Amino acid sequence: MHVESLMLKELFLKYKVSNPLFKLIYINLLVFILVQICQTSSFLFQSALFDLVLWLGIPSDLSSLLLKPWTLITYMFTHSGLMHILFNLIWLYFSGQIFLQYFNKQKLFSLYILGGITGGLTYLIAYNLLPVFSGQSSQLIGASAAVLAILFAVATYVPNYRVNLIFFGLIPIKYLAIASVFIDIISIPKGNAGGHIAHLGGALIGIYFILKWKKGKDITSSIDGLIVSFLNLFKKKHLKTVYKRTKTDDEFRSDKAERSVKIDTILDKIAKSGYDSLTEKEKEYLFKNSKKM
Repeated sequence: MHVESLMLKELFLKYKVSNPLFKLIYINLLVFILVQICQTSSFLFQSALFDLVLWLGIPSDLSSLLLKPWTLITYMFTHSGLMHILFNLIWLYFSGQIFLQYFNKQKLFSLYILGGITGGLTYLIAYNLLPVFSGQSSQLIGASAAVLAILFAVATYVPNYRVNLIFFGLIPIKYLAIASVFIDIISIPKGNAGGHIAHLGGALIGIYFILKWKKGKDITSSIDGLIVSFLNLFKKKHLKTVYKRTKTDDEFRSDKAERSVKIDTILDKIAKSGYDSLTEKEKEYLFKNSKKM
């Protein structure tokens, strides 16, 4: 049990100190693993109760959505096929790395969520208003709309940012964005029409985010607040205790500054050489102070 506890502690620390982009990737991978386990159970026991996708994907029917409103968020972290999640995470990593060169980590997470929600709403509107979907029912899963929001935000903000592609060389990112949306448009009549339409919704909100940003407005600010409020629900509330301080103010500030410098040094080491380069003492120190980071 001690070994398992140490492993869980290390996994928690790796997640805690990781880049926000990797946190999004980790969440997608975790959900994917759970979906695969549940799909195997569903097959073995011949029961839809084990099919996690049914509980996480957005249903096209509005009455079903009312019974599962959380799917407007959970669908953007849900994938059922290996190639589906592989391509989405490659695009997420590629566009997210560029995005973080110009915006902070909170903007990345918030735009991902906003792009996903917009894509989901676009899907629902299309399925319930367009004649081609009349009498049909479907379900939406995948991070594509959220990822395209980030890609198109970057392509709108720095359209001539050059990326190096195998076989093609250096290409301005705006052409990659245009190519991706063009593929979605021509793919609509060929299958997964609702999914491709959702992708367009994500792309449009990414463009809109930058257009408003350049005018001094942040359309993700409300998402920022919701995320903070949600995370606060899981924070432990400690009872306030009154105690007699044994250190002077100067000593207290000195200790706090020293602790901050030590943590920064450890984080710099992780950034340069990876988490596994830490000594056991450094890992333990980081774990004890992780709640204060």
